Amino acid sequence: MKLSPSVSIEHTETGLEFINIESDLCDAKIFLQGGQITQFTPKGKQPLIWVSGNETFSEGMSIRGGIPICWPWFGTHANGGWPAHGFARTSLWQADEVNETEECITVSLKLPMKLVNAEYWPHQSALKVEFVLSDSLEVRLTTTNLGDTAFSYTQALHTYFPTSDITNTHVDGLQGAQYIEFAEGPFTQQAVVGFERETDMVYTQATPIQYINTPEGVIKVGRANSSSCVLWNPWIEKSKRLSNFADDEYKTMLCLEAANVLDDAVTLAPQQSHTLVTSIEWVK
Repeated sequence: MKLSPSVSIEHTETGLEFINIESDLCDAKIFLQGGQITQFTPKGKQPLIWVSGNETFSEGMSIRGGIPICWPWFGTHANGGWPAHGFARTSLWQADEVNETEECITVSLKLPMKLVNAEYWPHQSALKVEFVLSDSLEVRLTTTNLGDTAFSYTQALHTYFPTSDITNTHVDGLQGAQYIEFAEGPFTQQAVVGFERETDMVYTQATPIQYINTPEGVIKVGRANSSSCVLWNPWIEKSKRLSNFADDEYKTMLCLEAANVLDDAVTLAPQQSHTLVTSIEWVK
């Protein structure tokens, strides 16, 4: 892979390899483990994604923060011993291509399917993620069916967002959507969503744009090829049970995840592709 002037390959103290971007547009870090972006900071602005201060960047472990890729299933699998949220977020991806222009930097990675456990995923397919970085971030996750039979899957781009005060943070734009929470529902979202307890809402029939109002400003979150999303904050008790997560860090983060879940699951016919897209930017 040929690098551009603003892009370098670096390693953490624990040996994990990441693509480091320092440009006139933004600063960013994209790890090959998990194909996961863990930093995105537009020039002159606050960071747009969050990573736990307790993160250890350990081999084979999903990074707590950034945008983990949940694929080819979201949540727990019916086979109890299989990894939560699929295997993509802990697999080692391959750097594919870097393109830099005055308008943006595009970094693409591919998941080597020959290394995937066929028990988890017996289908012939290709998986690619592209990061388009400027003063905004767009992430495109493309699945292609290379076989001769259809398959179905669920997925999410599990974006962690920063806030200085979760109790003074609200999500606008989910009104009218249906949601299930803690296996109850569906309910209709009536109002702007605030945070006063553990939140784990899986939305369907959601419009493609939401706004996260934080004390630092407003974050615009867009989706394409998705009518479902997930809103999550672990709150007090669950925070104590999470790995690589400080007990009080629920106060400084939330997740709003572009998804294809529940009735929005994807079925791909042979030779078809599907691209899940999320985009984030500061608007105020």
